Amino acid sequence: MFAFFKTILYTPLLNILVLLYTVVPGHDLGVSIILLTVIIRAVFFPLSIKAQRSQRAMNALAPKLKELKEKHKHDKTAEGAATMQLYKEHGINPVAGCIPLLIQLPFLIALYQVFMAGLSPASFADLYPFVHAPESINTLFLGLINVTAKNHYLALLAGLLQFIQAKQSIQYMQSAGGGSSQMKAMNTQMMYFMPIFIIIIGWNLSAGLVLYWVTTTVCSMGEQWYLKRTI
Repeated sequence: MFAFFKTILYTPLLNILVLLYTVVPGHDLGVSIILLTVIIRAVFFPLSIKAQRSQRAMNALAPKLKELKEKHKHDKTAEGAATMQLYKEHGINPVAGCIPLLIQLPFLIALYQVFMAGLSPASFADLYPFVHAPESINTLFLGLINVTAKNHYLALLAGLLQFIQAKQSIQYMQSAGGGSSQMKAMNTQMMYFMPIFIIIIGWNLSAGLVLYWVTTTVCSMGEQWYLKRTI
């Protein structure tokens, strides 16, 4: 299983990161991480947009879902079947909203492994023949932040951006209409819980991983901005 994970994710990410590092002016590892993150997000952009559109469509169906819940309040099986039929009629995948997060996790784990290896000469044994192995790696981002060490300021920034992104998402969903009171309450709770969770996790991770998350959050904000103006 690990060999498969290494072949599919770890080795390609390591090679792309090193390749970016060798071509980025100044050989800035932090900038290379940002570029790698943008590339990953660009590859999955169509899937992410589809997931957000599906989530918006589900919110718009909230009144009808409430009617079904009331109609079948004594028969949960019938309610479930009617709900799935409603989703099918509108071409909605109820789990689509979870897909972007599920996709991010393997990449985050793979990057964690890349940083655990320390981008050392030993890890360069996994480089493809066409990727030049640098003699050394400059781990400073903009000459200030060591991306292989913890950085609490970056963790706080990640939490702040997560809060802004969550608030933006809630406003976007509200503008789309619909959404049950339970869903709105849950979204509000998550808006405050997730930033705290991100700060706690980021507090103990290397700055490189936190930088990856910061860039991912900014990309998510850009996607929501794009959706708001195209739908």
